[in-house]
Amino acid sequence: MEETFGERLRALRKERGIGQVALAKALDVGKSIVSLWELDRCEPTLSKIVAIAKYFQVSCDYLCGLAET
Repeated sequence: MEETFGERLRALRKERGIGQVALAKALDVGKSIVSLWELDRCEPTLSKIVAIAKYFQVSCDYLCGLAET
């Protein structure tokens, strides 16, 4: 089974030792939004996907499950 956006986001955050609050501040969203993304309860806007990709230095395709790296 393929990883979801939320699973990939959580894995990236945890492997870099970043808390939800710190990520939320960096992306200018609330902590609850990061939590909802990680639980796949809602999806970020395209501009937030781009910001997340830049923050973690990964591709948008990776975050969206279209690429493995």
